[in-house]
Amino acid sequence: MADTLIVNANGPYETVGPLTIVDPTGQEIEVPEGKRVWLCRCGGSGDKPFCDGTHEKKGFQAADAARQRFKKPAE
Repeated sequence: MADTLIVNANGPYETVGPLTIVDPTGQEIEVPEGKRVWLCRCGGSGDKPFCDGTHEKKGFQAADAARQRFKKPAE
């Protein structure tokens, strides 16, 4: 599932390592294989880029469901 990003309804993004997260300063955060992480989507987490549950306290309401933006490769 390392190449899958789940958009949770009114909550964080969710994925499973192995994964490398690179912050704006170039610092790399290595997420080990099999480790599940949740990434902030509401902008309010005190532990960015990770979710700390702030979305629940602030009543975060996400936009509608994601839309397919890229064409699928021809088979």
